[in-house]
Amino acid sequence: MRKLAIVEAPSVLGLRPTGVEELPEALLGAGLAEGLGAVRAGRVEPPPYDPERDPDTGVLNAGGIAAYSVALADAVGEVLDTGRFPVVLGGDCSVLLGTLLALRRRDRHGLLFLDGHSDFYQPSAEPAGEVASMELALATGRGPRVLADLEGRGPLVRDGDVVALGFRDAEESAAYGMQPLPPALHAMELHTVRALGAAEAARRAVGLLSGGGADAGYWIHCDVDVLDDAVMPAVDHRQPDGLTWQDLESVLRTALSAGGAVGLTVTIFNPRLDPDGTLAQRLTACLTAAFDSQG
Repeated sequence: MRKLAIVEAPSVLGLRPTGVEELPEALLGAGLAEGLGAVRAGRVEPPPYDPERDPDTGVLNAGGIAAYSVALADAVGEVLDTGRFPVVLGGDCSVLLGTLLALRRRDRHGLLFLDGHSDFYQPSAEPAGEVASMELALATGRGPRVLADLEGRGPLVRDGDVVALGFRDAEESAAYGMQPLPPALHAMELHTVRALGAAEAARRAVGLLSGGGADAGYWIHCDVDVLDDAVMPAVDHRQPDGLTWQDLESVLRTALSAGGAVGLTVTIFNPRLDPDGTLAQRLTACLTAAFDSQG
């Protein structure tokens, strides 16, 4: 039986302090730890938020995110060392860097990247300098060295060891001048997932992650804005369309049941946009159901 441990990572250094930092409390309050049968493995507090763009890198909180990534990697590493499966509750998407650093210290891993956005911006194209729009680029070694080469270990994940699934921002990102996704990175846009069906798309994604050189397994990153805006409006960067709850549960269940998954991140849910807690309960139910059949 897979033993789960929850790590709270309430950082908004890559976004802004609008409520996403309250994600861990909201999901834990909705019963996530009990539903997963998970232990709580601590909380990694971020340094103070600086609203000014760093003149050297062009991003917000570059030094703070670098330091936080190391601290989070330490916490995730401790969970891995005990043989447990880390479930990291963000925070914004910049927390992905810390989780991948924990893996990079150990071996070569893959990444299943579930997000409504491709998050491959370079600082010059990101309007606000938010790392939460750049983390996939940084994780693959592109961007300011302070973040793209953490501990001298960059890239944290290789292009060919990544599957980005469910994103739907191609038109918007092109208009802003975002750098293109590299050809070796496996891109499965929303329309592709729809055409294949969520379960088959996930099976193909797992096949890609399992068939390369990342034999040590893969991390699952879930930004909840991969969900349809009609069912998950409690996010900061809204856009129309997206996966259904059933789609997301199917993708997660498939990725988890394949056996190669080594950890999960949940990010971007903003409880302040869910005043009655309905969406926190629904998200908790989705995550719990995805793990239900796991051994």
